[in-house]
Amino acid sequence: MNALPAEVVAHQPRVRAALETALDAGPSHAYLFRGPRGSGKRAAARSFAGEILASAATDPDDTRRRALLDPSPHPDLVWLAPSGAQHLVEEVRERVIRAAVYRPFEGGRRVFVIEAAEALRDESQNALLKTLEEPPAFVHILLLSSEPEALLETVVSRCQEVEFAPLPPDTIEAALRGSVEDSSAERPEVPGIAGDPGRSGAEEVAAAARLAAGDLELARFLLGERGRELCAGAQRCAASVAQGAEDDEPPWRDLLSGAESAGEEAEAAAREVLAAEVEAGVKRSKREIDEEARRIGRRRRTEQLELGLDLLAAWFRDLAAVAFGAEEVALNRDRIDALRAQAAGIDAARARRAVELVQDTRRRLDLNVSEELALEALFSRLRRIAG
Repeated sequence: MNALPAEVVAHQPRVRAALETALDAGPSHAYLFRGPRGSGKRAAARSFAGEILASAATDPDDTRRRALLDPSPHPDLVWLAPSGAQHLVEEVRERVIRAAVYRPFEGGRRVFVIEAAEALRDESQNALLKTLEEPPAFVHILLLSSEPEALLETVVSRCQEVEFAPLPPDTIEAALRGSVEDSSAERPEVPGIAGDPGRSGAEEVAAAARLAAGDLELARFLLGERGRELCAGAQRCAASVAQGAEDDEPPWRDLLSGAESAGEEAEAAAREVLAAEVEAGVKRSKREIDEEARRIGRRRRTEQLELGLDLLAAWFRDLAAVAFGAEEVALNRDRIDALRAQAAGIDAARARRAVELVQDTRRRLDLNVSEELALEALFSRLRRIAG
């Protein structure tokens, strides 16, 4: 597969071997590309789809060329991405399930790619089952997912899984380089953190690459306005704990309010998508729309809060590293002066214990505990640890 993207060739050798073997033996009818966002799934899927189409085309080079274009003009490559928070049920039915019964317009194969498959509602996934299990011989379906746990087990079991590993930080950093200017006006100030004179754009990009843990899309988010605000909020929380400050407003309030805002935006976007489905003829009551939109909003709120706690845990991890004298392994090395200032008041063992408490609270969110009570309890325990 000479058309595989560079990040897959260099950092996904098992993916390359699996796809090349599939092409040599004859591709299966359904695949699930699973792995972190930004790990190369989308580019690999486009390349793989092009090779499948080219293998049964009279002009393989031209077929491959058209398949690799984005968007692709090839009539036998159908690429479905969610128009909003989720895929439209009717669009899945029309463009994949019903369209799959028609023979190829040219060549001998058709490929259907469903991007962000985790955004398929249960109704769409159940409707896809028969197509996944017994498709026409010329049909191949590729599901791409960063959250495969959101897919029904019956869907996953009908697909051959291709696992994408997280990209290494230097690869993410290279992809991000040049996307952020060195203008301090674009970076939010972080009040309450001592010894932080500011960072260069290169330092911020490198830190985002490390914090993203192999997720290129997350790294891009961390460099955006909301991502910077979330990082700043997590660092203010840690500073409040390390300094033993008694703030008028609880330090965790910023994390919760940011998550609430993200959830409200996701709920509003979901309502628009669901309303569009109703206008397109999908039967759905107002109650069903309200319940579905609220569910999506809650999910986004929880995701945002979990990310905030991940960033808080990463900061305490870095405090432990600095206190132990291992600054070179800190993830937030772009704020090394702030880490040094905070680490002076807490030993490595206490910082490691703080990481454990934050991670435990994050896990508890999956049990539908009260977020406010969980955060209040967390920061009470963190203050006791900090002494």
